[in-house]
Amino acid sequence: MLNHLAALTIAVLLDRILGDPPSMPHPVRWFGRAISFLEKRMNKGSCKKMKGVLMVLVLLVAVLIVVIPLQHICYGFHPAAGILFEAAVIFTSIAQRSLKEAALDVEAPLRTGDIKKARIKLSYIVGRETDDLQESEIVRGTVETVAENTSDGVTAPLFWAAIGGAPAALLYRLVNTLDSMAGYKSERFFKFGWASARLDDVLNWIPARITAALMLVSCKGIGHWSNVSADAKKHPSPNSGWGEAAAAYLLGIELGGMNTYEGIQSERARMGRPDHPLTRIHILQTVQIMNRTVIAFIVLLWIGGLFLEFTASWI
Repeated sequence: MLNHLAALTIAVLLDRILGDPPSMPHPVRWFGRAISFLEKRMNKGSCKKMKGVLMVLVLLVAVLIVVIPLQHICYGFHPAAGILFEAAVIFTSIAQRSLKEAALDVEAPLRTGDIKKARIKLSYIVGRETDDLQESEIVRGTVETVAENTSDGVTAPLFWAAIGGAPAALLYRLVNTLDSMAGYKSERFFKFGWASARLDDVLNWIPARITAALMLVSCKGIGHWSNVSADAKKHPSPNSGWGEAAAAYLLGIELGGMNTYEGIQSERARMGRPDHPLTRIHILQTVQIMNRTVIAFIVLLWIGGLFLEFTASWI
């Protein structure tokens, strides 16, 4: 486990330095192509739910067949080589810097009053329609995205990396990609994407709640826990509401409200309290919350890992 912890720490540092260079080969792009290929050929006819389960199993096994032997070879050569291999793989599973840059790309035009450009930048990171949004709604969409993806994009893959190393981190990223591409409740994906959505819910259940707690602890807002717990349960996703609710109470703002998807309006549960009007400053503050939370998460993983190693050696 200490090797996994060393690798994930290096991975976070790599992410902060390199981010996600567009020219770099990235497993998520490969996952996307594979999912698209299989979905077009399998999502038709009868037994769609079973076909969706089969697609998930095929992809999970394919990843394990590739990653585990490579990791074994690297560790066989030298422990340092194994750690570096794991770090490189885990690095591709997290997106802290990309998330930060995406948020700042929305905040920058708001700073100069360029609402039109801010709407375009927001459209890159959310599924809702952005053409007619005013500044407060642009800020809300950005804050919600950063708050939710603090877990999905950073702490959850780190959590699984600590437990199972590079293979577990990459499996998590695969499942998360499956959910983002097939885990919809539309007519096309309702049955076929069932396995993708449910597995993503399971893998995010613990990390989402730990992340929300660490958001509050790292920002001295643990007193909001009962409110966060109550509001998080209002979200249609069993996990996404935890980060959003924590950020809302820490910032003294209200998240949720009316979103529009392909011309259809959807009312999302309100979270937090509207103590302050939404402004671009809240985007910067949410990024700070994410940064503090990730540091706290790594510290917690190290404490837990060292405790387990000490306990195992003592026994």
